[in-house]
Amino acid sequence: MPRVLQLTGIAALGLCLSACNDDSSSKSSQSSAAIGWDDLPQILEQIEAPTFPDRDFSIVDYGAVPDNSSDIKPAIDQAIAEAHAAGGGRVLVPAGDWFIAGPIHLKSNVNLHLSEGATVNFSTVPEDYEPLVYTRFEGTEVMNYSPLIYAYEQENIGITGKGTFHGRASRDNWWTWSKDARPHINKARQMAEDGVPTEERVFGNNTGLRPVFVQPYKCKNVLIEGVTFRDSPMWFVNPVLCENVTVRDMTVIGLGPNNDGCNPESSKNVLIEGCYFDTGDDCIAIKAGRNADGRNIGVPTENVIIRNCKMLEGHGGVVVGSEMSGGVRNVFAEDCVMDSPHLERALRIKSNTFRGGFVENIHFRNVTVSEVADAAFRINLYYWGENGDHYPTVRNVSMENVIVEKAPRAFYFHGREELPIQDVLVKNCQFNNISQPSVITGIENLKFENVRINGLPKNQ
Repeated sequence: MPRVLQLTGIAALGLCLSACNDDSSSKSSQSSAAIGWDDLPQILEQIEAPTFPDRDFSIVDYGAVPDNSSDIKPAIDQAIAEAHAAGGGRVLVPAGDWFIAGPIHLKSNVNLHLSEGATVNFSTVPEDYEPLVYTRFEGTEVMNYSPLIYAYEQENIGITGKGTFHGRASRDNWWTWSKDARPHINKARQMAEDGVPTEERVFGNNTGLRPVFVQPYKCKNVLIEGVTFRDSPMWFVNPVLCENVTVRDMTVIGLGPNNDGCNPESSKNVLIEGCYFDTGDDCIAIKAGRNADGRNIGVPTENVIIRNCKMLEGHGGVVVGSEMSGGVRNVFAEDCVMDSPHLERALRIKSNTFRGGFVENIHFRNVTVSEVADAAFRINLYYWGENGDHYPTVRNVSMENVIVEKAPRAFYFHGREELPIQDVLVKNCQFNNISQPSVITGIENLKFENVRINGLPKNQ
């Protein structure tokens, strides 16, 4: 049996943030006021990166050796503990090649700083990530292997510097799990549907549920700045049930299965800026829990600002869904560059009647797209062919000042006739070298203003 971390407080009761609100699912379906670009400055004022006391705790002082074979985990754990006990500070990883046999668990008021020229190489032995912790796997709450960097119910935490965290995932280890994990993933999802308490949803033990790279869980005031992440077992950066998150000047490189770049989930007030993504899945995907867990917890993701990012390979540049049963609102993406023929879509929203959820106030402007392999702008409410009784709603979505140089289609809007997509505006956009007609069904109040496809005006 895998070891399980003994939880306290909320998790020990098998509960999640806001799960005690009996009306959470009804709240998720309520519409908020339309929010647009004029509201962006007020949202930005709510996001402020944490600061840390000016004191350093170098892992070298705790016995760490940069030979890429000696385990530095005891040194990092001790440095974090002492920095936390002292009221906070910077845990410093100097330049060099380092090896760590297990996860890093951050504590309040601690900034993990990776110096330029430092590379931390993580073990690929699954058992090194025990004891199991309270986490999410694709929007479902489980007890599973610890994320490589993890924090639970902490405040004021940072991961900064110009060094590299290397997950070392490959087709020889973590990534192979994607082939045989489906029965275990289905089991986890069914346990959620059946209301099994999270502490009884015990996985790990090579069941195929890969850990994400970085997951602050129920944390407040989070900063990730400057660092590079390579080759994650699963998603890269996944704040869950967090508030006030800044992700700045981060580089993500990994072309493995489900290697999403940055996935804020059930979180509020998130800024993602100046980042570089070259991923095996979505570059940025906004999520809010999956199916029963997402609805029962009932915490949406809201107030997400994405700007000045560069996206290369991936399934989508900016994506909402598909694990978004708790709802997503107020997402602003601007001044980004998408530059790879292997990027599939620029802006994408996806759900179905099994996952449900609401999506509202999604705005996308001033983006240059060299080429995408699918529709540039895609909204699909029949995603993955799943059907149920939870009809998703999509309303108040805009795309402005976007240039796409090449794509098979400009638009693919596949809404539900019984509950159509509402209020979509495309304004001042150019779509060049388009080879196929757009697909537009199940949508009401779709407006085109000064839109050209292959040089010709797009009419309503």
